[in-house]
Amino acid sequence: MPGEFDLIKRYFNRHHARQDVLLGVGDDAALLRATPGQVMAVTVDTLIAGVHFPYETKPDDIGHKSLAVCLSDLASMGAEPAWATLAISLPEADDRWLEGFAAGFYDLAARYGVALIGGDTTRGSLSITVQAMGWVPQEQALHRSGACLGDSIYVTGTLGDAGLGLAVLQSRTQVDSTFHEALLGHLNRPEPRVQAGIALRGLATAAIDISDGLAADLNHLLNASGVGARVEIDRLPLSNAVREADPQGYLALSAGDDYELIFTMPPSSAQTLSHSEMPPYTCIGRIESEKGLRLVDAEGNTPPYSRFGYDHFRGL
Repeated sequence: MPGEFDLIKRYFNRHHARQDVLLGVGDDAALLRATPGQVMAVTVDTLIAGVHFPYETKPDDIGHKSLAVCLSDLASMGAEPAWATLAISLPEADDRWLEGFAAGFYDLAARYGVALIGGDTTRGSLSITVQAMGWVPQEQALHRSGACLGDSIYVTGTLGDAGLGLAVLQSRTQVDSTFHEALLGHLNRPEPRVQAGIALRGLATAAIDISDGLAADLNHLLNASGVGARVEIDRLPLSNAVREADPQGYLALSAGDDYELIFTMPPSSAQTLSHSEMPPYTCIGRIESEKGLRLVDAEGNTPPYSRFGYDHFRGL
């Protein structure tokens, strides 16, 4: 059976082309060159088998997702990804599993120019912790705390697909089989909105990524900004699968793992943003002075709704 350092050398010591990495994997610490005029954004996430992904999830999907969730955090700050560290706990040294995991991780890293610069491997229950670092001009970093009265509220992509994919996987609901591949793709291989975050520099007043559900994460943004919001449920962007399975929009509001961006900006900035390399995005409401999140339907009525996203210590 290979030892810890054999595993690192075999699976996690690939060559990278970044010129700002002076020393990467293989020493006690990495040596990195700072970028003048930029500030560093740093984030870390842990994925635990049976909590953040089902035990039967393919290893390449786990590798992709473990990095993607961190890149999504960097995207919400307007940061360009640069480096990552990886700490992984494994019940055993399974070559086939490790090959798949490394392939999923490195494929996504290569797409965004991310160098793996260090980490740790241990034996134990399956869990993966990734720390990602990136650069953003100091005056252009996005925050949760900048939303202003009169701003419009936008989201990228569609909402609820990953939550519906998990419900299908766990046999809690049924949808047309033609939707299965796309839904599981949203769940297992979220696409971090890195280019969107960069495009929002200087335009968005606040931003956050959706990891615990739109309602929960929008509330985080509202609390940090000291404002409230009115969201029109009928304007939530839904895929055909989610619209068919959950027309009330509960999944779009409460399901986690979407990894889309919520952002706010003045309506006057919309024209400028339309000329950038943005994915599809939708206006779903506006910022108001009265604190709290108000959900309304097309008639202006408030539907009964009590679930506000995932909390690790309280559940849904």
